[in-house]
Amino acid sequence: MIDSPSAPSDEARLPVPAGIGRGLVLTSVFVCAACGLVYELELVALASYLVGDSVTQASVVLSLMVFAMGIGSLLAKRLRCRAATGFASVEALLAVVGGGSAMALYASFAWFGGARIALVGFSLAIGVLIGAEMPLLMTLIQRIRQQDAGGALADLFAADYVGALVGGLTFPFLLLPFFGQLTGALLTGVVNALAGGVVVLWLFRHDVSARMRWGLLAVNGSVVLLLIVGTAFVDSFERAARQAVYGENVRVAVRTGAQEAVLTGDSDPAAYERGAEPLQFFLDGRLRVDSADGYRYHSSLVRPALTSGPRKRVLILGGADGLALREVLAQPGVRAVTVVEVDAGVVTLARRDPGLSRLNEDAYDDPRVRLKTGDDAFDRLRERTGTFDVIVSDLPDPAVSTNAKLYSQEFYGLVSRALSPQGRLVVHAGAAGASSRAYWTVESTIRSVGLRTSPYVVERHRRAAAEAQP
Repeated sequence: MIDSPSAPSDEARLPVPAGIGRGLVLTSVFVCAACGLVYELELVALASYLVGDSVTQASVVLSLMVFAMGIGSLLAKRLRCRAATGFASVEALLAVVGGGSAMALYASFAWFGGARIALVGFSLAIGVLIGAEMPLLMTLIQRIRQQDAGGALADLFAADYVGALVGGLTFPFLLLPFFGQLTGALLTGVVNALAGGVVVLWLFRHDVSARMRWGLLAVNGSVVLLLIVGTAFVDSFERAARQAVYGENVRVAVRTGAQEAVLTGDSDPAAYERGAEPLQFFLDGRLRVDSADGYRYHSSLVRPALTSGPRKRVLILGGADGLALREVLAQPGVRAVTVVEVDAGVVTLARRDPGLSRLNEDAYDDPRVRLKTGDDAFDRLRERTGTFDVIVSDLPDPAVSTNAKLYSQEFYGLVSRALSPQGRLVVHAGAAGASSRAYWTVESTIRSVGLRTSPYVVERHRRAAAEAQP
């Protein structure tokens, strides 16, 4: 036995007055819109983290989801005669797919070596389910009290857009910092399932047969229970996924707020000389430090800029691991070093972890060092904190599009303003071989602000930098 079809014009029997019933439906629209946007942002964030090139991945995810939402709206036409049952089913399925999407993408990346196919699949599936919501909700709200289609759509879209705003703000300011990506997605699925269940199983319970009500209650209850139980296994799942990606020797794994920092290998940086695993430091899956040969990169980055000319005052942009700072402090004549790093959590790790602090030789404890955390390099340079004899730009690769402004003409204009008359700037510009276009784009951008460049490459380790001086 299933719930009997009913024409949209029939008024629903509600346990509350029609005005309150409409308010509850609009609240459900608000909640579902917030959850839907969280799923979208979650996929975009994971795509950037697991696949890279955030602009391309965000474009792919969003365009696929918008396309799929149109398909979902068309498919929902077949469910309008059983709108209550259809809406509850859609929300239960969306809660499972959306709530579990983060863990599924991590699993695909960790155990199958890539996440692109899974990303496309989840983008399409979530988009179809989100697109199916609005036609069904439109039918339900008209079942409460008939009104012109324009007015009903205005109410629905208003609730939908406000919910999207709340979801967009909740994701970066609440879910990510307090729960993390995996737990945040699972909890969003719980909220999604509850929102759909309350509307159908209580407000529109007379539109659904008793047998169907029990069936929907069992399904929604199972979904909520599954997602809540999933949150209890997030930590063990993350450990297993990290070991699949980084190997068995994961020693530290922390989310610093903006990034995930992972340390692997022996805590003794010199242990690799005795056959042990070298200490390796990863940020968001990208290798930043390797104790077996990392000194070559940092010495090649820092020393060319400090071998001649004045070097009393030095500014380091980025370089949270402290290795560029170690190289700067080792040069004679350096009296003051200012380090500007946006992520204070990584600096804390570099100071407190026994392996990383030994590798950087406790550089942050040197009295000549002045640390500025919390603001990115662009914002700090705008403050005009004086001039420097040498500026070391040890920032993430320019190929990572989220850092594009730190390789822009505007940025280098600010850097040029902060250089003393005989000052030098050295920039990590990516790999000249693998990313030659990015490398030479950085070089030409530096020249465009009036600095004279001397490009150089460390061939063996595929590291590159561009040194510029006025």
